[in-house]
Amino acid sequence: MSIELNQANKHIVWDFWQALENASATEVEEVARMVMAEDVVWHGPDPINDLQGVGSFVSDFWLPLLHSFPDLKRRTYILCSGKSNGRLDGDISLDGKMWVSGTGLLTGTFAQDYLMIPATKGEISIRWGEFCRMEQGKIVEVYFLLDLLDLMQQAGFHVLPPSRGQDGVYPPPHAHDGVMLDTQNEQDSAYSLDHIRRFIYDGLNKYDQSELESMGIANFFHPDVQWYGPGGIGACLSLQEFQGFHQQHWLIAFPDRLCRDLDALIAEGSYSGAPGWASVKATHAGQYLDCPATGKKVEFNGLDWWKREGEMFVQNWVFVDMIHLFRQFGIDLFERLAQQVAQKNERD
Repeated sequence: MSIELNQANKHIVWDFWQALENASATEVEEVARMVMAEDVVWHGPDPINDLQGVGSFVSDFWLPLLHSFPDLKRRTYILCSGKSNGRLDGDISLDGKMWVSGTGLLTGTFAQDYLMIPATKGEISIRWGEFCRMEQGKIVEVYFLLDLLDLMQQAGFHVLPPSRGQDGVYPPPHAHDGVMLDTQNEQDSAYSLDHIRRFIYDGLNKYDQSELESMGIANFFHPDVQWYGPGGIGACLSLQEFQGFHQQHWLIAFPDRLCRDLDALIAEGSYSGAPGWASVKATHAGQYLDCPATGKKVEFNGLDWWKREGEMFVQNWVFVDMIHLFRQFGIDLFERLAQQVAQKNERD
């Protein structure tokens, strides 16, 4: 991998994020066209979903977001980049592609309703995660998620049962070393990439649909691992909490889930990350939260970042598009939101 190209891509995306944050509504499209390919493909959260081209990114995503949060600021916890080596089958041509990724919080005043979520008129923080595929200095493809359920919770609406984990927990890395603008040690990066591949494909994918121990996850997750799950699941602040609050319930609901076709898998320094749209497939065979088993085949859209210390992962930042998941069960969480908003308006 060209270190120079990796560094150049990282700074292009970093500078773009700063410029986008500082651009007015009339300047956004010009800023975006300087960095994004004209036919950029943008994969976003349900109900926005896929957008094609710079104009659509600006008009259908960024300007509505800016309208609702006019003083929006981006806080970046992780910035990493690298060459992808993540797929086991499917479109192997995506391996070897260059990516830049990051996650953190968008902060600002919730001034106008957003996607039917009522504005609070107060300060909010929205979790964001992003992976940008780079070609010749341009962003050609993006995977992006906002934690919309967490935003609903901040607005006072709960469309899923209370989280088993802790809500509202999404901190930066403990070591505050996640924004890697400088060149990282190549040997550390190579080891991190190998380690995360083994964790996913030789660990998580080895579940025998009976015993959690079949994954060998204790060989990868530190006993005090901090796992920051999305709204609806919550944070799990130890391996015991992760297994008790999240994993066992997930595997009862989706016992045959299997990760095969991540859209990318990258690592830099002691960090690794992966986007996956429909990369994990499963059968909804058991109850999940308040939804009984449907027997339907489902796919998961998600983003992940892991921090490694030695042989163990100590922090894991996790996005799952829960709205997209429940829509596959036949449940529209925005309909639940609309009902709760109507009930609140009647009471008020």
